[in-house]
Amino acid sequence: ELFSAVAGLDAVYVPIGFQGGLTGALFSEFAFTLAGAVAVSAVIALTLSPMMCARFLKQGAAQGRLAQRIDRNLERITEFYRRILVIGLNSWQTVVAFGLIIIVLIFLMFAVPRAGALATSELAPEEDQSAIPYLLTAAPNASLDQTSLYSRQIYQIGAALPEYESSFQLNGVQGVNVGFGGIILKPWGDRNRGAHAIQEELQAKYDGIAGARVAAFPFPPLPGGGNGLPLQFVITSTEPIASLAALVQDIQQKAQAGGNFYFLDNDLKIDKAQTTVLVDRDKAATLGLSMKDVGSALSSMLGGGYVNYFSIDGRSYRVIPQVQRVDRLNPEQLNNYYINTGGGGVVPASTLVKLVTQTVPESINHFQQLNSATITGVSAVPLGQALADLKSISAKVLPSGVNIDYGGQSRQSVQESSAFLVTLAFALIIIYLALAAQFESFVDPLVVLMSVPMAVFGALVFIFEGAATLNIYSEVGLVTLVGLIAKHGILIVQFANEQQLAGHDKRQAIEAAATIRLRPILMTTASMALGVLPLVLARGAGAAGRNQMGLVIFTGISIGTLFTLFVVPAMYLFLGRDHRKQPALVAPLSVYSAPQ
Repeated sequence: ELFSAVAGLDAVYVPIGFQGGLTGALFSEFAFTLAGAVAVSAVIALTLSPMMCARFLKQGAAQGRLAQRIDRNLERITEFYRRILVIGLNSWQTVVAFGLIIIVLIFLMFAVPRAGALATSELAPEEDQSAIPYLLTAAPNASLDQTSLYSRQIYQIGAALPEYESSFQLNGVQGVNVGFGGIILKPWGDRNRGAHAIQEELQAKYDGIAGARVAAFPFPPLPGGGNGLPLQFVITSTEPIASLAALVQDIQQKAQAGGNFYFLDNDLKIDKAQTTVLVDRDKAATLGLSMKDVGSALSSMLGGGYVNYFSIDGRSYRVIPQVQRVDRLNPEQLNNYYINTGGGGVVPASTLVKLVTQTVPESINHFQQLNSATITGVSAVPLGQALADLKSISAKVLPSGVNIDYGGQSRQSVQESSAFLVTLAFALIIIYLALAAQFESFVDPLVVLMSVPMAVFGALVFIFEGAATLNIYSEVGLVTLVGLIAKHGILIVQFANEQQLAGHDKRQAIEAAATIRLRPILMTTASMALGVLPLVLARGAGAAGRNQMGLVIFTGISIGTLFTLFVVPAMYLFLGRDHRKQPALVAPLSVYSAPQ
């Protein structure tokens, strides 16, 4: 039993340690530390613990009042459990059907996109980092002064908050019409509200700024999530840009109407005015001008490149020929410029050039070498549910040949969720093989592992009810839960096999095993549940990730133990081997009998 328990725990931690991606980077030390601790504890249990028992435990020593009271209560619990177990085993087919239904429900949770794992998944829970950044996008023809006016309004909104401490702003970060900044909040202990509630208030006020789109969003909870907003839903195709823009706009409007998003935008907008200068070559030739002469004259007035240096008081300065800013605000002002002719005269630019204005995309982006458009935003629901909403809408809107992908934090979240399923499956396979070697059977490990879906279901119920999300922390908690709960099945099945070898039939053996092993199972469950209770109750900045992991282990081990105590005995009657035909390997063990 000790070997099986140690092998089961190490089997779930080692795959986490060798996992790649962000999970491996964050939890490799955690996994190998726990695996080593479990192995060392097994050695101590086989050496130091027996010695200390022989040294300190005295035969016939009287128990204290507290110990006697605990024993009496445990005996009452055991007798009550035995009566309920007998009722359950009398209709074991129903209990087995219940266990199989639990497995089917778990499969449906992960298989159905709208109600499944993706719908409640995210890369990591949002942490209160005492800062709320924003991304400002003004009109494509906005000047730096206009962008600064919008930034000033954003600053005034943030400074009016009671939680405000300081702020930062950068304008022109990706063009003169784009700004980035944020507000720094007071320390968590000096505020009555969390950063998420403040973010919601800021977003509502930012939406009232006319002429600009402003998104308030949290900083990434984990490194390596990429740049930009948390939600990045990419649509790729070989279709023309105009067709792709219409599809993206349709998806964005339908998603915005669903109410699950604070902010949505996309990077494919055909709304930028582009003016092309057409030169009359015949008139230019008549005036003795070449295309080079015209281009050089215009670029020297508009280009802003330096042509030389001059020194004043020992410091060097660049010489930049350019018309004054007030004379280059609009394309039409180009007609008022003068160009030197080949004969030494000057002519207005309107004599030679013609201005043609048309609407073009602000930018043309590519993803995986395909034309792409990315819907970015901040969701009011878990990131997985937001992506599931967009995916569902896209399936109805997009024609064949148009594909979807993910970027930034969204891409990392999807990849980590897929890697988690592989890790969980790998851990189950290793546990099964270790148990098969221990029990010398391919059937008994299946009975033992029936405790795993019971615990996983107990944790997933709270996840899908909104108490937690499926993220990198809760996933590690689920994998840990697999190794912990498998110990319960080992205790029951191993003891039941020994009872059969002692001459009892399967029914008597499993009743005795489940009843006698109830106390160690309850002690194991209580120690683990109480051990993670501080994580569940943790509050303050940075507590979100610990809450998620602790809640998964606490609910999974508690509910899983309750189900295991009935489902595993029923499955043993259904699948367990008949060991009475084998020679007895252990001394007969008495069946539990309730105290009179």
